[in-house]
Amino acid sequence: MKKAGALDSPEEALEYMNAVIGEVGPASTEEKRKIFLKFGPEMVDWLTSLGFKWVRAHLYPDYYPNVKGAKTGRVIEGAVFDGKKLGPLAKSLNKAPGMPDIALKSGDAYLLPMVTRSWKGFSTMMRILGQTLQWKLTGKQPLTLGRSLCGQLMYLIQKKQPTEVWLNSPLKEIISDGDSVVGVVVERDGKATKIKAEKAIILAAGGFPHNKEMRKKYHGLDQEWSSATPGNTGDAITAAESIGAATDLMDDAWWGASFILDGKINFSVTERSMPGCILVDQDGFRFANESTSYVDLGHRILEHHRNTGKAIPCWLIMDGLYRKRYLFGMMPPGLTPKKFIRNGEIIKADSLESLARQCNIPYDNLKATLVRFNSFALHGKDEDFGRGQDIYDRYYSDDFIRPNSNLAPITTPPFYAIRFYPGDLGTKGGLLTDEFARVLRKDGTAIKNLYATGNTTASVMGRTYPGPGSTLGPACTFGYIAVKHLTNTL
Repeated sequence: MKKAGALDSPEEALEYMNAVIGEVGPASTEEKRKIFLKFGPEMVDWLTSLGFKWVRAHLYPDYYPNVKGAKTGRVIEGAVFDGKKLGPLAKSLNKAPGMPDIALKSGDAYLLPMVTRSWKGFSTMMRILGQTLQWKLTGKQPLTLGRSLCGQLMYLIQKKQPTEVWLNSPLKEIISDGDSVVGVVVERDGKATKIKAEKAIILAAGGFPHNKEMRKKYHGLDQEWSSATPGNTGDAITAAESIGAATDLMDDAWWGASFILDGKINFSVTERSMPGCILVDQDGFRFANESTSYVDLGHRILEHHRNTGKAIPCWLIMDGLYRKRYLFGMMPPGLTPKKFIRNGEIIKADSLESLARQCNIPYDNLKATLVRFNSFALHGKDEDFGRGQDIYDRYYSDDFIRPNSNLAPITTPPFYAIRFYPGDLGTKGGLLTDEFARVLRKDGTAIKNLYATGNTTASVMGRTYPGPGSTLGPACTFGYIAVKHLTNTL
């Protein structure tokens, strides 16, 4: 931001974090927030010096833009990276469900739903597809978003300091001796293998989104709809707990409304925000601002279900004009494959009454909800939930719709409905750490030589999601801080 001449400061960033996160206990202390803001830029500069390439999404706003200290354009991410540089390791990279290998950046995402609505949306899509085609014709594999981050980091490890990488080698045990850890046991080729820790152990193994027992225990869910990598089963958390580590925020996650297409989980960001759709519970009533940040909507679905038992699943209702205008998942505007209707993932009907019947929603309730919502759309003000009232809501919207770019009447048949679930990008609770990323015991003392970062730990962002990168930013930064602490270079 400084390079671009954009105004920001650590003081403003801390002011924003404090206002949004609030008091959540030891997972996010003032010391942890300050050290994150101090060493985040240093970590970025260090990676840059090694050859890491960044790009900035200069129009992407913080998720609570009306809070003091909020800014637009704080997010950076890895530039498009050629996965072929990784050699055989490229096959080990996971991919988000429903996400093709295209040269897409976060700063472009808001334009994709507008591919048939605006020249800017169309030209952006053509640029992305053109760059993707060019890369593939020249034998390259374009990696973006989190895959660029992982790919570039793995490439730098192999290039700058060749390091053996063990795949499919799950952690089974952390070995301790007195108050210090001295090694680990991993399973390799079906055999238990002990590894001595010469200096320390850093755990960065994700959370527990795909551990059914832990999800049931901490989240009360019999099923998960997570977009996280399948290997995130909480092994590092439970191994550290067994030697006395404390945990926090275990009941929380990086929630977000998600839907299923072709049997795959899709994490919804743009779809629910575009004008011409609403989210209703099983009784046909709205209960949230559809355009709000994904973690807030996820929390709202869970809260509403706890209160009513009617929100898992809930339904996103769209009309024919919405489907004609906007991308939905990877479905192009105007194209809804019949297989999704045949398998029941998408409900289609020529009337609202028929749609309500197929979704088992009381028609009178749904009709009343739509009458009220459509009046909001015509006047441009959502009097129930404030949809479209801040720049984050409007980041994913249609500027051609007036007077509110997030609201349009739902009146044009055919009508569509798709089930929405409380999905997530991973769990938010984990090992309790201090400002140096040291794993703590329940009495607040540090376990000697044991560090942790990422979703293995209780998040410094507390129970919210201040802005894009709130998972990966701290994961990288506290990993960097851990190494500086254990090498006495802080």
